[in-house]
Amino acid sequence: QVQLVESEGGSVQTGGSLRLSCAASARPYSNYVVGWFRQAPGKEREFVAAFALSGGSTNLADSVKGRFTISGDRAKNTVYLQMDNLKPEDTAVYYCVARYGFDSRRTGPNEYIYWGQGTQVTVSS
Repeated sequence: QVQLVESEGGSVQTGGSLRLSCAASARPYSNYVVGWFRQAPGKEREFVAAFALSGGSTNLADSVKGRFTISGDRAKNTVYLQMDNLKPEDTAVYYCVARYGFDSRRTGPNEYIYWGQGTQVTVSS
């Protein structure tokens, strides 16, 4: 069983930045893919980004490319989501997710076994 510990989200104005982190409770140098989904009110959960701790491959949704960056520290089993140039449409609850493996291209919510409790990110105009 892997537990995910997310950092707190926050509130910013349009164009601002936030950084989320997610630490997975696994042995150092474990082979997990860690990432984020988000869910806005009245909308389905959508894939945001993923990082393969083994190999370092990344995957970003088209809606955040050029604004968000995902990176990780394999020794700490921790992944970071740097969110820049935030827009009101980025407002959502962000969930850290994880799955065992090496492929960061998986984007379906059912493909991720472990989910964090979620953290609110609010972007005001």
